[in-house]
Amino acid sequence: MRRLLFALALPAVVLVTLAAGCGTSEPLPPAGPTVGTAAPSAADTVVFAGGCFWCMEKPFEELDGVYAVTSGFAGGTVPNPTYDQVTTKTTGHYESVEVVFDPSVVPYDTLLQVYWHNVDPLDDGGQFCDRGSPYRPAIFAGTPEERAAAETTKAALAERFGETIRVPVLDDAPFYAAEDYHQDFYRTNAAHYQRYRMGCRRDARLEQLWGDAAGHLGPAL
Repeated sequence: MRRLLFALALPAVVLVTLAAGCGTSEPLPPAGPTVGTAAPSAADTVVFAGGCFWCMEKPFEELDGVYAVTSGFAGGTVPNPTYDQVTTKTTGHYESVEVVFDPSVVPYDTLLQVYWHNVDPLDDGGQFCDRGSPYRPAIFAGTPEERAAAETTKAALAERFGETIRVPVLDDAPFYAAEDYHQDFYRTNAAHYQRYRMGCRRDARLEQLWGDAAGHLGPAL
């Protein structure tokens, strides 16, 4: 519920839109070039935790070769948790996104670059204004190759920043999709999303860390 508190400061017309959920007469912003199309048989799936899952969908959906990005929860001790359960900070879950991609089009290393440029790698107590265990960053590695790639980029960032990178590379864990109203929130509730993102000062911190590469693919790490 914590992000919905931002709605209290919204104009009445925006509150009406929020109450309506996904129903809107306005055309939705486009998703990525391949999102929503059939994934090939060679598609792979990876999970990243970067704080608010609303904010982690868009950067991956923009990539050619990404077929689906789902907001949800990884790890934890409660099967099929609800959002309200996770935000009690007692279940051990991470707010995460599950990315379905074609590695022949968009390599895993590219996904890692996008991930790093959308998180604060120096903060393991949450991300930006969202604090506590559900908002911790993490990379979930499904194979030894993914773990090696993630650890390599993590080491490069430690050298770049001259500080410990506080994003763990964890073994793959169960992923549970969040409620429908969380999916594609940046598209279906754009005004609320932008107000939340600005209030959380996410972009300000990303620009401080990454400069022109903030929130984007950027140069190789």
